[in-house]
Amino acid sequence: MFQKGLKDVVAVQTGISSVDGEKGELRYRGKLVGEVIEGKSFEETAYYLWHGRFPSSEELEKLTAQLIQYRLLPSHIIDMAKLLPPGTPIMDSIRTLVSAYTHYAFAALPTNEQAIALTGALPVLTAMAYRLQISAEIIRPQSSFGHTANYLWMLEGFDPAPAQVEALETYMKLTMEHGMNASTFAARVTISTESDLTSAITSALGTMKGPLHGGAPSGVIELLNEIGEPENVTPVILSKLEKGEKIMGFGHRVYRTEDPRSILLREKCLALQGKDSWLDLAVTAEAEIIRLLNAHKPGRALYTNVEFYAAAIMRSIDMPPELFTPTFSIARIVGWTAHALEQQQDNVIFRPQSEYIGN
Repeated sequence: MFQKGLKDVVAVQTGISSVDGEKGELRYRGKLVGEVIEGKSFEETAYYLWHGRFPSSEELEKLTAQLIQYRLLPSHIIDMAKLLPPGTPIMDSIRTLVSAYTHYAFAALPTNEQAIALTGALPVLTAMAYRLQISAEIIRPQSSFGHTANYLWMLEGFDPAPAQVEALETYMKLTMEHGMNASTFAARVTISTESDLTSAITSALGTMKGPLHGGAPSGVIELLNEIGEPENVTPVILSKLEKGEKIMGFGHRVYRTEDPRSILLREKCLALQGKDSWLDLAVTAEAEIIRLLNAHKPGRALYTNVEFYAAAIMRSIDMPPELFTPTFSIARIVGWTAHALEQQQDNVIFRPQSEYIGN
């Protein structure tokens, strides 16, 4: 039976995650995502997705050391980055650099350690590409920082505020994995040909670049900028509703109830209340926007999606829009590599049929 875009066609059995749009549930390895990430670092959550369990203290120490080790890029990658034309989009830069990441020492690593290496390297590649794009000096990584804090450090060269690190890390843990999305499917298709992991991640990055998948939540940023202050929420939203404009950050293709990731991001923003004005504005604005949507569009059930709070977090960090999709990729590479490793364990090459409709 033909299904355009393979919609609802089951192509993979997986033990990594599940998405239930009707119930509004996202599970990592069978557990609700909120239970998985509570009190856990980026590093611990990544280990859980890769292995199906949390690391012991010794295993966490080893993983942390490996991620720090792979922040140090091979010299040929740095040289290549400097040769890219000025103004190269960051997603194009990191896709090119990841595709060139394979070298003799890397190729000799077992695939599970290659996954760690690429996860450790991607934030460094992203920060380097960004710094080169703005004609600024490349900032060296700091081994004293965790995964998320080091990324923010390498972007601007100053210690990130704890509230910003905490908010961004929550976002990254919640977006590490989300079922058989387009970029994850691309990674699995590539690895199913018995290609290498860097090729699979390159495929995923190329897919993530598309605005229908990894598009930046720039519309929400514009909305928050337009609102600016809590007292402006009602007049701004009423004006948009009267003009028939879409309210960005509300509604989701999969979830028919609240996006569980937006719920957890809201809770994090509430826990950080008073520590960042943009996070405070997002919480205030969401409550009023939901009230106005329910009043003007009864029965539509338009709930907040993850992009709303992702935009608030990016805005609080003052992250430029060109870094939104690369930052999403820095989180999602954990899911991509987990799926690639799973595909290798019971591999069959993907070979769907096509239906000829020509003359």
